[in-house]
Amino acid sequence: MIFAVSVNCLGVSAQSPHWAYRPIHFPGVPDTDHRAINNNAIDQFVVSRLEQDGLAISSPTDRETLIRRVTLDLIGLPPTPDEVQDFVDDIRPDAYQRVVDRLLASPHYGEHWARPWLDLCHYADTDGYLTDQTRPVAWRYRAWLVDALNAGMSFDQFTIEQLAGDLLPDATTNQKLATGFLRQTLSNREGGADPEEFRVKQVIDRTSMVGEVWMGLTVGCARCHDHKYDEISQKEFYQLYAFLDAADEINIDAPLADEQESYESALPEYHRKRRALIVPLAQEIDALQRRWEDKLRSARNNPGREWFWDRQWELVGLVWGGGLGEGQLEGWQILRLDPAKRSRLQKDRLLDYFLPKADTVDAEKAKQLKLSELNAELKKLRGALPKVTRAATMMETQTPQTTFVHLAGDFRDRGEDVMAATPSILPPLDVERRDRLSLARWLVSPNHPLTARVAVNRMWQQFFGQGIVATAGDFGTRGSLPTHPKLLDWLAAEFIRSGWDVKAMQRLIVTSSTYRQSTLSGPHNDSSLVRQVPLRLSAEQIRDSVLQVSGLWDSRLGGPSVKPSQPDSVSEQGYGNSWETSKGGDQYRRGLYTWVQRTSPFAMHITFDAPNPNHICTHRERSNTSLQALTLLNDPVFHQAAKALARRLGKQVNTDDQQRIRQVFRWCLSRDPSRDELAVLNHLLQQLRDDSQVTGPVAENDLDGSSLDEDPAWVVLCSVLFNLHEFVTRN
Repeated sequence: MIFAVSVNCLGVSAQSPHWAYRPIHFPGVPDTDHRAINNNAIDQFVVSRLEQDGLAISSPTDRETLIRRVTLDLIGLPPTPDEVQDFVDDIRPDAYQRVVDRLLASPHYGEHWARPWLDLCHYADTDGYLTDQTRPVAWRYRAWLVDALNAGMSFDQFTIEQLAGDLLPDATTNQKLATGFLRQTLSNREGGADPEEFRVKQVIDRTSMVGEVWMGLTVGCARCHDHKYDEISQKEFYQLYAFLDAADEINIDAPLADEQESYESALPEYHRKRRALIVPLAQEIDALQRRWEDKLRSARNNPGREWFWDRQWELVGLVWGGGLGEGQLEGWQILRLDPAKRSRLQKDRLLDYFLPKADTVDAEKAKQLKLSELNAELKKLRGALPKVTRAATMMETQTPQTTFVHLAGDFRDRGEDVMAATPSILPPLDVERRDRLSLARWLVSPNHPLTARVAVNRMWQQFFGQGIVATAGDFGTRGSLPTHPKLLDWLAAEFIRSGWDVKAMQRLIVTSSTYRQSTLSGPHNDSSLVRQVPLRLSAEQIRDSVLQVSGLWDSRLGGPSVKPSQPDSVSEQGYGNSWETSKGGDQYRRGLYTWVQRTSPFAMHITFDAPNPNHICTHRERSNTSLQALTLLNDPVFHQAAKALARRLGKQVNTDDQQRIRQVFRWCLSRDPSRDELAVLNHLLQQLRDDSQVTGPVAENDLDGSSLDEDPAWVVLCSVLFNLHEFVTRN
């Protein structure tokens, strides 16, 4: 057992276990002298701590700043001027609570909160590695995620479905979609790649994700040797690995709402016609296919003996289904399965793959049976079947294998075999059946000391820039100590008591006086919670805000990923240069829906600190660089948005310059300009009009409209507002 080194702030003895492994207790809420500002229990913990340090909580921020803050924090977008004014004018005692409830019910809530979760599982629309092949249906998991968050799915169910939705009794397609969480690992489908090597890499990545995302533990450090700092042995890492080693990737038919009826009604006739084509030749085809399968299995068991069949075995796994992203490794899974245990779908898919390759076994027999003609007819029949969207999911393996410790982390050097088990520093998993479902239920059991703490800490991090534990992905002995340990335990216990209600916890945090403080006073010690902290907006929020304010934003929810315009020089860095800018409104979709190319991610997002999509990210960096300033000033998209904003202003505000400045200020900053700000912008406008070098449109684009969007002075003024610190910052 690991023991705490520092004990003062935690109030435990030197012989106590490390704080994160101790059970969660519901601490008593402290009494304080400043009851008037204690909006809820959070404030009592915070104020009590501040009193001990001789500090006082800051005054509440003004209403305009508060509604902009909470709107950006809950749905990721700035409020409209009407929303700001309604809140300012609302004198009811629960006016702010009404705003919070409205935002939590917004469909844009799920879009905003999906983004940090996609960071955790390093979501992408491509495989990674050299060829970085596409994953055309990766977005189905993202769509599930947004829907689950909007529906307020409890965190325990949210956990269970993502780790083991396919193992639930009578699992629905939607529950299977949730396991797309585990499909976000990198894949290597290049010719010559060792399939087992990269499968092992995927399982290791999934094991590390489970450890870091739910337990805040760097379990991946024990892959090659015992963990150097936390009491996690290498054997225990592979025992945890064993839960995920027993899962296989599978792509399933998952019809969208408008596909379901036509697809299901066409299936019976499709199967009838298919049987009619196959039955007359069934016995002879079966005999030929068995010979083909025997050749493939022999190549698998005796690599290097026949190069041709080595390559055929490789192709079965790497290009199964004939399309990119279609069920990698699925062919190998079916071939390893006893034919008597194969489902009808598996048999059909294997036959469809075999027929055009039958001549590799016996060309004369294939010609005699006219299998090429049969293949063409079956292909035509499949082509007439209504298309359905597929989805990347997981399933429990149908060909169980033994899990071994990998000596020095080398999958080829096997140590002792292990059974699925959880780390001994945590409560035991007292169930007979050891699978992903039992693992998920163990993670969200009330006596687990880590999951609730880690989850509420990440929520706190989103609202205050830093978690109560600053190292959100490391609660181990090398991680930071909690600044407010009793508050952390109270939040974790309350989270469990609420039924793992995420929205209830977020409502509790944002309605506290601690959250509603001003950012303008108090020392610059963010962890003291003596004031609220200004936070630079994320990459997606900056672009989304610009698009929304300008009127370019396309607010549609869901659907496949899109590719906004970006410089060709960026796309050329990726393999195959496959970036083709989307058409129409798809260029202006929310940043959540931007295509994530692992080898060459969307340039603007990377400039503004979007994480590397190849790695788990529990906390984004927030930087302020010259490259960001240059992007805001010079990127064609921001120029186009400035021109669109000028056009919008000209259409909606048919008055003098001062009224237009006030209106554009409200759109961009959610408040009226001060007298000095108004004077400065008026002066800028006049300077721009007098400057002979500012002529013609600032940026060329295809927008047509009123004269304002052709007036370079107004376009520049709009660009200036986009470049203000206040615009790209949540105060």
